[in-house]
Amino acid sequence: VMLDTVQDEIMHCRRCPRLRAHCAHIAEIKRRAYREQEYWGKPVPAFGDPAARILILGLAPAAHGANRTGRMFTGDRSGDWLYRALYQTGLAAQPVSVSRDDGQQLRGVYITASARCAPPDNKPTPEEIRNCRPYLERELELLGHLRVVVALGRIAFDNYLDLLKTRGRISSRSAFVFGHNRQFRIEAGPPILVSSYHPSQQNTSTGKLTEKMLLDVFWTAKKLAGL
Repeated sequence: VMLDTVQDEIMHCRRCPRLRAHCAHIAEIKRRAYREQEYWGKPVPAFGDPAARILILGLAPAAHGANRTGRMFTGDRSGDWLYRALYQTGLAAQPVSVSRDDGQQLRGVYITASARCAPPDNKPTPEEIRNCRPYLERELELLGHLRVVVALGRIAFDNYLDLLKTRGRISSRSAFVFGHNRQFRIEAGPPILVSSYHPSQQNTSTGKLTEKMLLDVFWTAKKLAGL
């Protein structure tokens, strides 16, 4: 099974009726600024380098971001922060990501999410995240060169730890305390987990997360990944 096959399955997934209905509804009503655009309006595939050494795990597509553009972290403020940081650390070909056909390429990086559909109020339910988890498990299996997982935000961090515990890769979660730019080595071997505050508007507009703080995460990840 190739990564492309998994992404094709994701795009046709119907495991969460609430999320599918929400994505389609947003794609219909649109935001005034984008009313001339055709929204993607379905589960969003992962994006990046199949030979990636760094996996970036986010929360879920934004209603008028990835749900509009069809590419992870593309078309919203969070994505603007993320791709700028990736470009500045030499992990992306361009400082911006605006559409699926803008020529953006990632170098050694693969971006995925805990939930692949835009959820109401940016809050997927625990059950919806669990429904989506098999896709993440398969991506992790197929990305054979991974050295580092960067979890953006606490929900992604918790989801990844749940996955490790379910698979017997960690015996306990007590040693894993979420914080910004923290590194955790897994008993069963790589990848190393790096936790980061999410580049959400709430965090960036209040100064809880600065550009330098986000850059530091990717310099750390790059070094740990040997890139």
